Amino acid sequence: IGLGSEHLNDLGLEYQGDINLLKSGLTCATCLSTVSPTYAEEIQTAEGGAGLDGVLRARTADLFGILNGIDEQTWAPSTDPLLPACFDKDHLEGKAVCKQALQRELGLEVRPDVPLVGLVSRFVEQKGIDVFVDALEQLLHLDLQFAVLGSGQEWAERLFSKLSETHDSFRARFGFDERLAHLIEAGADLFAMPSRYEPCGLNQMYSQRYGTLPVVRAVGGLRDTVQHDRTGFVFTALTGEALAAAVAYAADTYRLAPAHFRQMQRSAMGKRMGWDQVAVQYEALYRLAIAWQAGRH
Repeated sequence: IGLGSEHLNDLGLEYQGDINLLKSGLTCATCLSTVSPTYAEEIQTAEGGAGLDGVLRARTADLFGILNGIDEQTWAPSTDPLLPACFDKDHLEGKAVCKQALQRELGLEVRPDVPLVGLVSRFVEQKGIDVFVDALEQLLHLDLQFAVLGSGQEWAERLFSKLSETHDSFRARFGFDERLAHLIEAGADLFAMPSRYEPCGLNQMYSQRYGTLPVVRAVGGLRDTVQHDRTGFVFTALTGEALAAAVAYAADTYRLAPAHFRQMQRSAMGKRMGWDQVAVQYEALYRLAIAWQAGRH
């Protein structure tokens, strides 16, 4: 790249006998940011740091985690043009209409009493698709319904296609379908996110916005945005058994404690998750960086 070897260390370029531009950026930046507070902690560990955890630990005082926002105009259940009926946290009747429409469209039995679990995801290891499949071994024996949308690893698509044919309670669609994604977010009661790692995550926030309570693993931005038994359901272990237990608990809450479930929905839907709040945090961070840089000269 036209630099003498004397610059390898002062620019932080050297990494295990090679050149690593990301390491140089992490070393030379005035301050660092990533997309959630928990992920900022995770990347300082050997498990989450991809070999650069030592560099990040050395800069822990300069490392900030700021959650992403969502487009609150696009993801707005009270005005969403892709839904058969709109609703808000104080008027949930339209959500029941969306659930019925989703059940009809996918060929599920139209039942308001059965907990409907949604999943909109890439079918890849990072998203814990294998964990979801393991959990299905237990969950398909319960009185639940599943609406799955996505694409990814061929084995997962084949399995979901087969389950759609052999189980009346399971339906999957493949590829990208924005309208159906909105309908699943609006019509499902629960939303599964068993991620291995999740720097921020967006679907849990879309789900909360639509009163569809997310069932998430306590990693990255999922941990920061979902409060167990308040705005969703949280589990820790990366196993199908742990996900199945969390979904079963959430389903029991739906059936046996409907007033509490409704209050959780209202709490989730009442959260502010737009970019306005995020922009304020980034402005403060950039002002801090300017002040720090000025203080170095």
